[in-house]
Amino acid sequence: MPQVIIHAWIEFADQATRDEAVRLAAPIQWQSRTEEPGCLEYCFAADPCIPHRVTIHELWEDHASLVAHFQHPCYAAMRDTMVGLGPTALWNRMYEAGRDGPVYREDGAVRTVLF
Repeated sequence: MPQVIIHAWIEFADQATRDEAVRLAAPIQWQSRTEEPGCLEYCFAADPCIPHRVTIHELWEDHASLVAHFQHPCYAAMRDTMVGLGPTALWNRMYEAGRDGPVYREDGAVRTVLF
């Protein structure tokens, strides 16, 4: 079964609110990473180029893991935390990943043929 990648962002009114979102999200992210089966990556991070944006990256082992996440208390906690900070915009997508490989060849050069 292919892995599922979530890529998203949330924007807030200002950088201070964005920074508070990152701070409040950290323990929830850790809980998801350590307690939710199939959670391979879960990161809400400050975007270094857009001062009021949080960038989100998630990697789930399979479809069932992500579906279970949506029923987990961590999901509700993260949703409620972000909504409570008054986001001004958001964007999100999920992708199904069927293939993977290293970015660099064994000699350290970047690949010119990806897969």
